[in-house]
Amino acid sequence: MADPTRAATTGGHDTPAPDKQGASNAWRAWLSVKQLATRYGTHEATIWRWTREGRFVQPVKLAGNLTRWSLSDVESWEQAQRGATV
Repeated sequence: MADPTRAATTGGHDTPAPDKQGASNAWRAWLSVKQLATRYGTHEATIWRWTREGRFVQPVKLAGNLTRWSLSDVESWEQAQRGATV
């Protein structure tokens, strides 16, 4: 029988749902430009252009060449976009 604490979107992998994993899922709080491009069905260069033009969330430089976007900032931006189109 299926375990209800398992995430439904894991593609069959036996991974606990995010709310049950706690801090072990901290890496999911940051998105790469590649993940964002996939999320919005666009090219990575488009994400950078939107950022440069001030039309998108500003990234955070975590270390060296490691630049990521905060998931909570991205989700807030998405909510604002939904509100702007209504």
